[in-house]
Amino acid sequence: MVWSAPGLIYLFVRQVGLYVLQLVVEYQNKLHGTTNTALGELKTWDGEWFLGIAAGGYHDVPGRLTDAAGRRSAETPLAFFPGYPALVRWVDSLPGVTVEGAAFAVSLISGLFCAYGLFVLGRAVRGGSVPSGLILVTLFAASPMAVVLSMTYSEATFCAFAVWALVGVVKKRWILAGVSCAAAGLVRPTAGALIAAVVLAAVVAVIADKRDWRAWVGALAAPLGLLGYLAWVAIRTRDLAGWFGVQQRGWGSRFDGGAATWKFAFEHLGNPRSELETGTVWLLVLAIVLVFYAFQRRLEWPLIVYAIGVLVMDMGSNGLMNSKARLLLPAFTLLVPLALVLARRRLSTVLTVLGLAILFSAWFGAYSLAVWQYAI
Repeated sequence: MVWSAPGLIYLFVRQVGLYVLQLVVEYQNKLHGTTNTALGELKTWDGEWFLGIAAGGYHDVPGRLTDAAGRRSAETPLAFFPGYPALVRWVDSLPGVTVEGAAFAVSLISGLFCAYGLFVLGRAVRGGSVPSGLILVTLFAASPMAVVLSMTYSEATFCAFAVWALVGVVKKRWILAGVSCAAAGLVRPTAGALIAAVVLAAVVAVIADKRDWRAWVGALAAPLGLLGYLAWVAIRTRDLAGWFGVQQRGWGSRFDGGAATWKFAFEHLGNPRSELETGTVWLLVLAIVLVFYAFQRRLEWPLIVYAIGVLVMDMGSNGLMNSKARLLLPAFTLLVPLALVLARRRLSTVLTVLGLAILFSAWFGAYSLAVWQYAI
């Protein structure tokens, strides 16, 4: 019964989010005379790119898809990592399966794998327990932008590989950590933060015991996925920094040390213009607070290193500001201390906090897709 709980909890929380999305879409249709559907919203923005790559590869993505500036070149699709669309294509090869159905199936299965990884992680950390593992699953499924876990996006797949890599680190199962990290590197560039955590932890293990060959293997395997794809793009573009160039030319995304993020934050706190933008700023503030709380609660240092890496990559880039709340989703290790604290509280307190989180997540996700008119 215990081992069925993580999957059931994850599915329940995500179903609440999808139900609220359906209600908001129907309300917006009546308000504006549109004919949008919840299913259509779940395939928008980057989801269309992933579907296009899954269906036709990098060479045959529909011409109507463009970058943030409305341009399109042969290099533009290379901005999207191949791991998620490759899995979609494999599932799509099954009889009677459409590419859209395959994409939703991969996201769903990835989310379930992630849920079980979070459950194991919540039990394996210092002070962990079965309740803390289940609470961690709930908090993740009810993250503010958890709606992307149900979309044709790569977040669910990345988080699944990432959490099992971190389980490998905490449990010192270095082969699991290295292979999972390498797989994550084929899914999202956020794997850079994961590589830092896995490699540093493995190096510490090697220093403690130079005969630990598994730690050596884990450390060497961890960066292979990310480096492999970046190298492939470099060859395709004939530019050593090819992927970064594609990102900058197409989406204006580059590392600026956080200057653009700070400007965005102060502008929107001083003059709020929308719920999404104001909410994004406060979520970034909350993430920083949770980093300090993780130190205070003495969370395992590789989990903190990973979370800080995700935040640095998110807040340190000047890309689309509206995407920053979504890009916080992989920083799920910041939820671990909260899960540990809640696990020691009364059941009524736990249910109240988790219920509010689920409702807020459902509303924020529905607003982001059905009301907000720009990319997330």
